[in-house]
Amino acid sequence: MTRPLIGVSMYRQPASWGTWRDIDADLLPADYARSIESAGGLPVLLPAQEPAAAREVIARIDGLLIAGGADINPARYGQDPDVHVVRWYDDRDAWELALLDAADAAGMPVLGICRGMQMMAVAAGGTLVQHLPDVVGHDRHSGGSGYEHVPVDIAAGHRISTLLGDRVVAPCHHHQAVQQHPGYLATARDADGVLQAMEREGDVFRVAVQWHPETGDDPGLFDGLVAAARAWAGGGGSTPG
Repeated sequence: MTRPLIGVSMYRQPASWGTWRDIDADLLPADYARSIESAGGLPVLLPAQEPAAAREVIARIDGLLIAGGADINPARYGQDPDVHVVRWYDDRDAWELALLDAADAAGMPVLGICRGMQMMAVAAGGTLVQHLPDVVGHDRHSGGSGYEHVPVDIAAGHRISTLLGDRVVAPCHHHQAVQQHPGYLATARDADGVLQAMEREGDVFRVAVQWHPETGDDPGLFDGLVAAARAWAGGGGSTPG
């Protein structure tokens, strides 16, 4: 069986390796690609480029994953930056918004992870909590130098509950969260009430989580994305629920 091509958005920012220092680089933690491969897909890395290229890219892949990364420019959702929001990458913001618009037009399966969930909400006209500790009173979601493992309760009767069950211990590393999410159902929250997952109703696989499943040992979300992409590539136009 042909493996579906899953496009994955990437970081583009200064990096250092070997003798090179602060060179603009297209980067992505390998866990994303490994998770897609393990689920039976072929990862295709999508560095930030001119937004006009998004429709051509979407025409050549079968599914889209918007990966984690830096904060989104608050101007994208009509706000001034909080004092804790000091860096963003406008080229990546514009590229991912264009990819999501093209994927939406095509009815393509999409999975958003951490920043990816936030970008999906912003693309739909939503807003973010810019600094979560100001709302919940602690910084445990940010995980310090690693990941904080947060119990998350999943609402029954949705794609994500079919894939993961009713509860996960989620590896989290975020200081922001989705606040408003037009067109998406809230499908999981943690004990602080923070939105940890959302999805769109209907036949198209459009699921997003605030945590980092690529670092865990539950492949359900990647299995779901790859299965949906395979069905979509088969020409059915809808994806399994």
